Amino acid sequence: MAEAFFTKRDVYLEIAERYEKYISLGIIKQGEKLPSVRTAATELRVNPNTVQRAYTLLEEKGLIRSIPKKGAFVLSGNGIEEISEIFDALNAELLHLKEQGISKDKLHSIIEEVYKND
Repeated sequence: MAEAFFTKRDVYLEIAERYEKYISLGIIKQGEKLPSVRTAATELRVNPNTVQRAYTLLEEKGLIRSIPKKGAFVLSGNGIEEISEIFDALNAELLHLKEQGISKDKLHSIIEEVYKND
């Protein structure tokens, strides 16, 4: 995986795209642990913060899950589809709550409570 970076784009984006490609092709499989941030940074000859930023992007896309003191693990090659399914289920649940008479203001307060520490 120690390939050079040749484009003028941000290196963390290139790293994230490589891992995304490896995951989608099945080179890195569901449940498999990614290299630690330090190991990947050493192999790729980049700053660990750059790798961490790439891993964060992959996590935001739903492709990996970082577990403190354990590492980053591949969720699946279909992270976007999984996120879509989650949003569909959430939408169905919100419609159900609306039908049950739960107000938008009440839902907003619940969401604020969930995200209060972010």
